[in-house]
Amino acid sequence: MNRQENIDLLNQYFTAMSNGEWETVENMYHDDIVIHMLGTTPASGRLEGKSMVTDELIAAQVHGALVPEKMHFAKNWKIMCADDERVVAIMEGGGPTLSGDNYDQTYCEIFRFQDGKVIEMHAFFDTALAERALFKNPLATPRGPVAKPLSY
Repeated sequence: MNRQENIDLLNQYFTAMSNGEWETVENMYHDDIVIHMLGTTPASGRLEGKSMVTDELIAAQVHGALVPEKMHFAKNWKIMCADDERVVAIMEGGGPTLSGDNYDQTYCEIFRFQDGKVIEMHAFFDTALAERALFKNPLATPRGPVAKPLSY
């Protein structure tokens, strides 16, 4: 695929995510997808295979902790750079958790494509927020909101 096709594919991916069309998102993953999650959270590390990504990571660990009718991923996204093999993007998403916390996360993600599907992704995100909001493991000294948040 060329640069523009990769950008178009990723915009379709984020649009489907924004609309809550999770089956469409899952269909955009290659069967042999590998996702590298930053940090040392329960979701961190190397996840291999479509079912590990969709069932274990997305369904169980992320969506399983959020209020389904109020979660909203890909509220905002921006393609930062792209070539014939990869696209780098920033995306915001999340929502309230079942435990009453809030998971409004910002991700920086590097996507690699094969056969018109996402074959590999590296995800960088606020691991302290994930620990607190998704995995009920708060920081010893919680911090307040960022004084100057990111702007798209």
